[in-house]
Amino acid sequence: MQRRKFLNGAGAGMAGILAAGAAPAFAQGAGEVKWRLASSFPKSLDTIYGAAEMMSKRVAAATGGKFQIQVFAGGEIVPGLQVLDAVQNGTVQAGHTAPYYYWGKDAAFALDTTIPFGLTARQMNAWQIFGGGLELFREFYKGYNVHNIPCGNTGAQMGGWYRKEIRKVADMKGLKMRIGGFAGKVMEKLGVVPQQLAAGDIYPALEKGTIDAVEWVGPYDDEKLGFNKVAKYYYYPGWWEGGPQLDLYVNLKEWEKLSKEYQNILEAACWEANTWMLAKYDAQNPAALKRLVAGGTQLRAFPRETMVAAYKASLEVYREAGAKSPAFKKIYESMVAFRSEQLLWFRVAEKGFDDFMHGIGSIK
Repeated sequence: MQRRKFLNGAGAGMAGILAAGAAPAFAQGAGEVKWRLASSFPKSLDTIYGAAEMMSKRVAAATGGKFQIQVFAGGEIVPGLQVLDAVQNGTVQAGHTAPYYYWGKDAAFALDTTIPFGLTARQMNAWQIFGGGLELFREFYKGYNVHNIPCGNTGAQMGGWYRKEIRKVADMKGLKMRIGGFAGKVMEKLGVVPQQLAAGDIYPALEKGTIDAVEWVGPYDDEKLGFNKVAKYYYYPGWWEGGPQLDLYVNLKEWEKLSKEYQNILEAACWEANTWMLAKYDAQNPAALKRLVAGGTQLRAFPRETMVAAYKASLEVYREAGAKSPAFKKIYESMVAFRSEQLLWFRVAEKGFDDFMHGIGSIK
């Protein structure tokens, strides 16, 4: 009983110290750490970029300012699609990025963000924490001199902006589309010509007609980037991004230099950012979608024919990737096995609840 009282009192004391901005006892004796973090995203995207800032502020607050992480937007130190290289070679100590940007190095990178018809945000968290996913990725990333920590998730995304309607699979043929990650390989099988562009380069390409379509995240970010001004049709769902995860990449040697206390604080701050990003997108997207539709955006669902063709194409791509990459095969098999069990549960509980709630508006 006395021990419980002591622990409860200590917890309350720690909360008071952090609230007051003072350093906890261990941090007062700890050395100072100053890192640079390269983001893949522009500052204008306050949620996907903001997760790294939120994480860095939390780390500083929890260490009394002893552990400082300065966040740089995409292009300020290195281009947005070169964050992995910058962390790997020690140009920066850390980076905040979408792992699927680097699938060209190994298809396994795509699995750490999302793949077409993959996991939702909740399923991704469950697999990483309780299904062995995180351990598999940590093993994989050692070969790239990186320690990874989940640090953000957008939730299910939209299917992108198109200059013309997509009524059938044949309408995809020849379409030049900005699409990130592994989904581009699937789109190729549908006749699309995929382009991988960083956020700041997308609008000019769409405006000039260099590309015909673009996917990014969802209403809140898409509105900020102005895609509705140059493309009329907005499709859903983003079947290639059911729950895209972002990572904090830390140079492995820099990670190993950190004290255990700082390592734990950094991990905790990243997981908080993971929750924060998803919550913020969920809060902001509904109003943004209403504004877009009120402004003339034509909201469209992908035809079932297109979805089925994409699903079949994705399975073909995964077989090809597994044949080339042992890491992809190993991690993919773990993910699919976990997903099968998750779908059973979500179909009973989540879908049952959602189906009722989506129809409740008709009941007076």
